[in-house]
Amino acid sequence: MANPVLKITDLRVESVNGLVLVDNVSLELQRGEVVGLIGESGAGKSTIGLSSMVYARAGCRITGGKVEIDGVSVRDLSPEGRRDMRGQRIAYIAQSAAASFNPAHTIMDQVCEMPIQHGLMKPDEARKNAVELFRSLGLPNPETFGSRYPHQVSGGQLQRAMAAMAISCRPDILVFDEPTTALDVTTQIEVLALIKKLIKELNTAALYITHDLAVVAQVADRIMVLRGGKMVELGATEQILHHPNQAYTQALVKERESADHFAEDIEEPTRGETVLKVDNVVGQYGDFTVLKNVSVSVSKGETVAVVGESGSGKSSLARLIVGLLPRTSGSVTFGGKELTAAYKNRSKEELRRVQLIYQLPDVALNPRQTIGEIIGRPYQLYFNKSAEETRARVAELLTQVGLPADYAGRLSTALSGGQKQRICIARALAANPDLIICDEPTSALDQLVAEDILKLLKRLQDELGIAYLFITHDLGIVRRIAHRTMVMLRGEVVAEGPTPQIFSPPFHPYTEKLISSVPEMRTDWLDEVLEKRKIV
Repeated sequence: MANPVLKITDLRVESVNGLVLVDNVSLELQRGEVVGLIGESGAGKSTIGLSSMVYARAGCRITGGKVEIDGVSVRDLSPEGRRDMRGQRIAYIAQSAAASFNPAHTIMDQVCEMPIQHGLMKPDEARKNAVELFRSLGLPNPETFGSRYPHQVSGGQLQRAMAAMAISCRPDILVFDEPTTALDVTTQIEVLALIKKLIKELNTAALYITHDLAVVAQVADRIMVLRGGKMVELGATEQILHHPNQAYTQALVKERESADHFAEDIEEPTRGETVLKVDNVVGQYGDFTVLKNVSVSVSKGETVAVVGESGSGKSSLARLIVGLLPRTSGSVTFGGKELTAAYKNRSKEELRRVQLIYQLPDVALNPRQTIGEIIGRPYQLYFNKSAEETRARVAELLTQVGLPADYAGRLSTALSGGQKQRICIARALAANPDLIICDEPTSALDQLVAEDILKLLKRLQDELGIAYLFITHDLGIVRRIAHRTMVMLRGEVVAEGPTPQIFSPPFHPYTEKLISSVPEMRTDWLDEVLEKRKIV
């Protein structure tokens, strides 16, 4: 390519203990071009994205290769030169917006920080620029939106605010690291449309990191497939989707295509003992009602999926069940016994029997504790085992979730997003619960790894009779794992029944919108949806 804006040559990244994370990867990026980086968890996607800014996570280092922006070798710049380059020439949009914003500062302060710090704008100019960015990104009440704190907006709005922060200095290159992973399918369409708009209007080059081939197909001109830190295949998007050359790429494509079909081995279990019964609960944050007379039941060995867009009340329902969100009215019964509203008034045994896998592993794991301590703590708490027995159980659980036993000595900060989510699953399993509330447990995993986790959860269910309340925005997962499905909208249940029935016409209008929002494995799908819905 002639005059690439970004050129990476023979990039090599290693951990401090000598483990090779990225092995001699090269790529070039033209202005206005998008290259998708795809591959399983730990393949090196995010490491390459950060390395394009000549940045390495704690415990990692760039040991070889060149990174050039407009012909300038960034690795040869001084620390001050690199800081000047970051934000002005290249900006990063992280996977977890909630973990990336400072909760103690307003969104306005954080969006204005970079252009002020780089000396590009004065404070008043930066604030006016931020308001215009909020308006162009379709955020509500752009004049006052910036006065909110990160926890006061939805996940989709926070992801847009992060985009505003990244483009505040009008960089030449954007690095998108799983920007839609934690979003529901309807919000994902809006964010993907926003990304395409930004790239077109600013003529910005972009690296788009994801584990979903159907998502990257909507924005990428070319796709690089990675595995174990090495490039497996690089080609035009159409070629990768429809004519992949390598066996690993073919497996990724096949697995993504299977998400549109029901699992053949999912049968409605015999309705036996009711493990969980939620009856007409109402939940509030202050004066705002987030759950309106919601009812659901889960039997032993059954999986009930809860789906809906961001803000529909899915995670609030999970918090209410485990006692983190007080209920205004209604009841929660577990094993025939009504649970108190607040978790602090529940017995240790009641707490053990209901476990929760959190949506965002970045903020759910203590970065100062080893993996062994994170997983071993609930095991020791509930079963009072010796240190030796705990170490043995931790090793067993790590193996169950597909991680080496020696990961017990690592910190969570040294792991990829998908690996962190596996640790969250292992921690929940350590308590040997009767019910696991899974709040987006596979959202950070690529298709192949997610499928392994789903098979693991299904096997554990078959062997132990564990019940799952499965909160997700991935309708492909719902088709493959859920016996029954409940659809929520604005805190209310709008549809409920056996999963095949929910996914068969006639649909509730909102259910039809959700189903039609699932990305398809073709490059023109997003444009067709935007045209149909009149989304600019």
